[in-house]
Order: sequence, then C-alpha cells, then structure tokens
Amino acid sequence: MTAAPAENTTTPESAVSGPRLPETMQAVIVHGPENYQLETVAVPRPGPGEALVKVEGVGICASDLKCYHGAPKFWGDANRPAWAETEVIPGHEFVGTIVQLDDEAAQRWGVTVGDRVVAEQIVPCWKCRYCLDGKYWMCQPHDMFGFKRRTPGAMAEYMLFSKDALVHQVSADLPPAHAAFAEPLSCALHAVERADIHFDDVVVVAGCGPIGLGMIAGAKSKNPKLVIGLDMAQDKLDLALECGADLVINIGTDDAVARVKELTDGYGADVYLEGTGHPSAVGQGLNLLRKLGTYVEYSVFGSDVTVDWSIISDDKELDVRGAHLGPHCWPAAIRMIESGRLPMDKICTHQLPLADFQKGLDLVASGKESIKVSLIP
Repeated sequence: MTAAPAENTTTPESAVSGPRLPETMQAVIVHGPENYQLETVAVPRPGPGEALVKVEGVGICASDLKCYHGAPKFWGDANRPAWAETEVIPGHEFVGTIVQLDDEAAQRWGVTVGDRVVAEQIVPCWKCRYCLDGKYWMCQPHDMFGFKRRTPGAMAEYMLFSKDALVHQVSADLPPAHAAFAEPLSCALHAVERADIHFDDVVVVAGCGPIGLGMIAGAKSKNPKLVIGLDMAQDKLDLALECGADLVINIGTDDAVARVKELTDGYGADVYLEGTGHPSAVGQGLNLLRKLGTYVEYSVFGSDVTVDWSIISDDKELDVRGAHLGPHCWPAAIRMIESGRLPMDKICTHQLPLADFQKGLDLVASGKESIKVSLIP
C-alpha cells in the first residue's frame, strides 16, 4: 500500500482509483423548511482517505419529514441546537457502489472500487469524550449525513464517504431499497438491545412503520414470551405478524392498555418500545407497563410531550431508556435483510426517481399508502 498523503495536500489523480466521472449531477438541496429543490451541482471529488460512492437508493425517514416541515429539533430554537443546515443535500439511509477511493480508504474499510456499501448515519469526530470512550454514536459534534454541510447526504447521484465514516459491505444481490433499509433496521435493533429483553417478557411495540417492524423482528429474535404490535392501520398490523409479532392490537378499535393487562393477569407488559413519534403513545406505554417495567423511547417528536411523571416514579418505578441511532447493530441488520427473514417487498412499498422527491415526502407525510419510501437516483 502507498503511504497516506498528508492532511493538507491534494490527492493526486493517480492515487484515486475509479472511472472518469461526469462533472455535474442532480441533487436535492435544502434551502429551508418546505423549500427543497432539485438542482444541478458539481460531482464531489474524494480527498485523502475518502471514497466517492454512486448512490443506488436512499430512504426517506420520518426525521427527514420533520426536518422538511421545520421541527425545532432540526432547525433549532432558543433552547435546542439545530441538526439541519441550509444548502445541504439530505438523506441519511442509503446504499451505493464505490467508484473512486485511494489506498488509505481501501485499507481502512477493506473495500475496493465496485463494492456495494452502506455507511452508518453518524460521522464521528473520534476526538470528543464520547468517541474516546467508545460511545461514538453520541459524538459531541454529531455530524450526520444529510444534516450538515460538511457531511452531505445521499439524495443525489453521488456522495462522499469521509475518512471518519463507518462503512459496511452489503450484498450486491439485494434491491437498492432493501439494502438501504439497513439504516432503520439497525436503529430498531439498537432499541431492542436497550430494552434488555428476557425469555419470560411480554414485549409491546408501539407503531408498525419501518422502525416498529424492525423492533418487532428484533424483539422476536430474543425469544420472549410474547411480542405484541400496536397500530391503527390493519395492513401494518398484518405485516407486523409477518415480521414476528405473536399478536397485534388495533388501537383504533381496541383499548391497548386493557387488552395487555388482560393478557398478563392484570400486571401489564414487561417492556414497551415506542416507535410512533406520536405524543399519545408515551402515556399509553407508561400505563400499560407493569411495575418495574422497561420503557424504551426511540422516536423523534415534532413537539413537546407531557406525561404524569409520578407513574414513572411513585407508581411503578420504571426504567425509562432512550435509544439513538444503531451502534454496533449494522452487521446484524445487514445479515437479517440478506437472510430473507423479513418481507422486504412489502416493507419497501415505494421506489421513486430522485426528481419525484416531493412526492416521496408527501407519501411519508400521509402514512396511509406507504411504509418505506425510497428514491432511486
């Protein structure tokens, strides 16, 4: 292998392998809330230790939608820092093929030109106290693909993997939308790990969208006594059964709290995984858990949530845990998708061309016609 170039030098063309590339590409550019535009921009060029990837598919996440609509968590207010910046290319769940990289990048990631790859959504700094302590997913600068200008995302024909990225290979046999699902599935599996599920547990998953279905599949793999899925859409509940739920409850027609207590001799569930992002699901979970139960919150909320905290303390002494991103779960998520265990054709309901990004956002906003919507550049 050739020696890695110094940080302040420009990579010579001979040090980067790959085909000759076009000068420009199509990309979605963020100009502010509800102001995303498809534009022609320059194809990025990889620097030392970086890789250029031709994007094959990029999923649209619920957090993408909240960012698009200007939720304070993403655009910031007086009390919370902004995650999103203008003039950035969005998209943090993706798959692509490496088209250019140098020896340094090839050696670090164990990949070469032509390999099919995904990258974790976080690009750690590897210098802050969290990264140095091995908790890279809580990195203090918290650069994530698609939210910061220095880490452009995947709603484009090409994207860069910086030298700090975490890269994983994925089968070339998977459809692009299926391969890109490794991101939400890894997140769901991390939430399951945070739940510390045991064999005799009754586990309730709120929401049977992309994250919730992944939670159901992950929870089932832990072999608890019972996995229960909650949703208002019968088609999603049917899909939850295919993903491993033992039974499902339609909260539009049934009282989930009463039903779960009926199934548990009046005690309540041992574990509740929240994956809806709807404020009502929080109180629902606190009420249907047994004393000393475990509540895991994964969702990104568009507004503040108010609950009776005495349920957590004086009433039940609950363990309430957050879950963020999908640390250390990407290999397991990729294996699960490649195994064929999940009904991926039914989960990945819509694949649209990049130019139809607005239609994709609208489909996710509706939530009635789709489960996972992806763009195919």
